[in-house]
Amino acid sequence: MIGYYVHHQGNGHLHRARSIAAHCPLPVTGLSSLPPPDDWPGPWVLLPRDDDGDRTAFGDVTAGGRLHWAPVLHAGLRGRMARIAEWIAATTPALLVSDVSVEVALLARLLGTPTAVVAMRGERTDPPHRTAYDLAELLLAPWPSTLPEPGWPQHWRAKTVHTGAFSRFDGRAPSPSPSPSHEPTDGPRLRQVLLLMGSGGRDISTTEVAAARAASPGWRWRTLGGPDGRWSTDPWPALCEADVVITHAGQNALAECAAARRPAVVVPQERPFGEQAATGRALARGRLAVVAARWPQAHAWPSLLEQARVHGGERWSQWAPGDGAARAARALADVAYRGRAR
Repeated sequence: MIGYYVHHQGNGHLHRARSIAAHCPLPVTGLSSLPPPDDWPGPWVLLPRDDDGDRTAFGDVTAGGRLHWAPVLHAGLRGRMARIAEWIAATTPALLVSDVSVEVALLARLLGTPTAVVAMRGERTDPPHRTAYDLAELLLAPWPSTLPEPGWPQHWRAKTVHTGAFSRFDGRAPSPSPSPSHEPTDGPRLRQVLLLMGSGGRDISTTEVAAARAASPGWRWRTLGGPDGRWSTDPWPALCEADVVITHAGQNALAECAAARRPAVVVPQERPFGEQAATGRALARGRLAVVAARWPQAHAWPSLLEQARVHGGERWSQWAPGDGAARAARALADVAYRGRAR
């Protein structure tokens, strides 16, 4: 039995967990404040939220910089940790995967359960990250080994499995060219641009998007996520119809764009520990996409979109080889089997 903790912020952690669980040869129990997805293959432990209530009463949530999130005297935090501990005591899992929570990883290890941590790019040498990464049996890096995260200590690299990016869309055949269904009946075809911003955060405004749209008359814009909040449970058709995708540098959004092999303009958003900025630098090193450090001025968009279109999307195969979830599942199973054999 493997436990898989799924953080409740955004959709990326859940999509990643679903992909891995579908390939895992061992039973996988999900632990999260999110409701279980319909296709989850095993049990699901629903956890109380640890971020509700009056935040002015949370006290020092970092415990002097040694933790990331531990609000003082918070019933939800106390309840979720107790529920995880009860589940570990009742099932004796061979491994607990943290995606992602330093506190959950530490709790499991204190209870004698080996841990695997889904690694994140950016500056992760702060005391909480360093402790969780040091104690983990395995670090799962959902990016290619050819584009490693600079500055990691050797003992982290030695236990890291680079799976490449993966998504729920791996295995679907990318459309060879955008669909003509949205073409006008007369005049030249407008190229399609998809603004894919997800639900984990919004760093651009409707005014900025409107200005970019107005400045690129040769392009027909469609938006999923972002400042207007529209979304689709299956963005795959919209991805495949796009001549160019504009997206942030979140792992899940990039994995889905890569699975569709669409040309992209990537605009990293502000995130803790510089995660998306670090991902943007890796993409630029690999020449996988056009990367803009911040949302460009409106007049720059026609040139950026054309640059991305000409660049194409075939190099995404280096980022997302298509079997990343299976690689991750095998790595987790190997650690679990190794632990049982001790």
